[in-house]
Amino acid sequence: MSLFEELKRRNVVRVGVVYLIAAWLLAQVADLLLESFQAPEWVIQAILIVLLVGFPVALILAWAFELTPEGIKKEKDVDRSQSITTTTGRKLDRTIIAVLLLGLAYFVWESRFSPAEIEDDPAPAITEVAEETAKSIAVLPFVNMSSDSEQEYFSDGISEEILNSLAKIKELKVAGRTSSFAFKGQNQDLRQIGDALGVEHILEGSVRKSGTKVRITAQLIQVDDGFHLWSDTYDRELDDVFTIQDEIATAILVQLKAQLLDGEQIVISTPAMNSVSYDQYLLAKQRIYERSRPTLEAAADLLDRAIATDPDYAPAYAQRGITALLLSEDSYGVLPEEQSQTQAKLYLDQALRLDPQQPEALAGLGLYYRNIPGKTTESIEALEKALAINPNLINASNWLQGAYADAGRRGEQMKMLEQMIERDPLYRPGINNLHNMYLARMELDKAQATIDRIRPFMPNDPLLFSLDANMFYARGNAAQGLFLTEKALALQPENSALKAGRGTALLMTSQYERLAEEGIPWQRIVALYYLGRIEEASILAWELANSGEDVSAVIGILVNTGKPEEAIRFFEERWDSLEAFEAEYPLLGSGDAGTMMDIAYAYGSIGNVERFEQAMSRSRTALDAITGLGFKHRFLTYNEAVYFTMMGDRERALVLLSEAVDAGLLVGTKFSDGWVAMKVMDGDPEYEAIQARMVEHLNAERAELGLEPVST
Repeated sequence: MSLFEELKRRNVVRVGVVYLIAAWLLAQVADLLLESFQAPEWVIQAILIVLLVGFPVALILAWAFELTPEGIKKEKDVDRSQSITTTTGRKLDRTIIAVLLLGLAYFVWESRFSPAEIEDDPAPAITEVAEETAKSIAVLPFVNMSSDSEQEYFSDGISEEILNSLAKIKELKVAGRTSSFAFKGQNQDLRQIGDALGVEHILEGSVRKSGTKVRITAQLIQVDDGFHLWSDTYDRELDDVFTIQDEIATAILVQLKAQLLDGEQIVISTPAMNSVSYDQYLLAKQRIYERSRPTLEAAADLLDRAIATDPDYAPAYAQRGITALLLSEDSYGVLPEEQSQTQAKLYLDQALRLDPQQPEALAGLGLYYRNIPGKTTESIEALEKALAINPNLINASNWLQGAYADAGRRGEQMKMLEQMIERDPLYRPGINNLHNMYLARMELDKAQATIDRIRPFMPNDPLLFSLDANMFYARGNAAQGLFLTEKALALQPENSALKAGRGTALLMTSQYERLAEEGIPWQRIVALYYLGRIEEASILAWELANSGEDVSAVIGILVNTGKPEEAIRFFEERWDSLEAFEAEYPLLGSGDAGTMMDIAYAYGSIGNVERFEQAMSRSRTALDAITGLGFKHRFLTYNEAVYFTMMGDRERALVLLSEAVDAGLLVGTKFSDGWVAMKVMDGDPEYEAIQARMVEHLNAERAELGLEPVST
């Protein structure tokens, strides 16, 4: 008898087949379960080694032993005439068929359905999508399956690069990074995530990085039924990671092209760079997102090393330029403004020399120009170009809405804010800015709805406390707002926006001593002015003016302290006309016409009627335009009251002043302390009664804070 026939007789071949099929099935199930629990890579490797070692052991046992009715015996001790190997062989054949069916069932299940559905109750949607579309996708952060948890930046970076590749397709709606990454580490049902982000497809996957090798798995899932449209695994050297990203993004478009591209094939291509530099670049980007001085300084160092290793990679220069801007003393760092600007421009220019269409470099250039007075047009042009190339640059969208505001293009600002939240509904600056716009328009229902949509996703979050506080401020409830703002500041004591919110409450409740210490610059100027410390207020105001940031404080102090000639001299030394001033400081950009009315008052005080009328005409145009855009907050009403006072229309002024106070206006104890133009009304009984109502409200707020009452 030949060796092969003897192997068959002893069922060694059948045992080997059963073992191989069962081992494959066990390995697949183990890989799925271990990936769900984010087990270290070595665990699955250990299982595979045990299964491989077990194969020859199983063959040896099948050769040396036989299953008999009396139990397992050594093959040499079994009488051939009594052997039941034929019967055992038939049982093994049935076992092979059963295991194959199990394997087939697993394959069908794995290719058709999501591995887990965690929750039954749908999460509240962040945005209301007017029309559901198959041309939408969210890229969830790929799970880091490497043994080193510190490699998480790499898996995050890979996810983001794929997201950016998909965002280049203008017909495809791609959920923003902030919102997609908000679900990191949360085993939420994909249908909930799809509803929250307003997308019909989700890409998820994992990354295992070990030495110079990387394994990336990805799967594209249809949200409504959990159907797996596509999945694949890539085992490559790190030098090929760019190719993998492109292959994954292209494969997704292949799956969507029937609905999206009418069958047209699109191939995405990303410029490659040195793998070590790319690793540093990805880590730097994750550090930049953290937005703190230490992490930004670490990012700058990483980008410097990446550039030194690969001096032709434009994205690294772009991020380095943005980092320089964020490290300025007016932002998150300590670099003097001039040094920050100069350094940033060098990096951004080099990025654009290497790649004139590099979107992040163009976005950085837009931010650079935003910091230069009179360069708003250039800022808008650069940011619009960046977003035309990559609409998913959410920070660029936020910088652009700010630039639109600077230019007085408030309608476009509102449209941009709403587009930002539709694309990236959990993007914090966008949420905050859109909420403030709703408050400025007194659309309190929309403002509250913005809070309610994010509340399930941001419980006990400083942003949530801040938004709730702003709702109180909008209604004139300074005390309740201050409680919430200080609660938020306890969690984020260096947050400049929260400091500004606290300053708002301190100003509303006439806590000038504290405001002079804790307020942001313009608030400190106001506090010092109300405290009678005019020289200190003037010094700070001149510092703001000389930095090019704001000239309104200097003009306001000079006018309100009875120095109209000096105010006019300050103005005419810098601008040769009212038109030139408005071109640099658009009245719609400031949200009111206050500074132009100060200029008008100064000219009126020295008898220059022509200039007074010209300035008042520009103020009227601005106020009408602001109102036409839907703005109706109490400070706008207050400015209208000042305007009509200056125009001699006492009755209209008193009606508006009363409306502003009823809406919660709190501006000290005397209107004329803040607006010298209102002095003509001092002593008027109706005017004094309105003022007394404001002081009564002020003292109620102060009492809630445990402060002594004040009087006129």
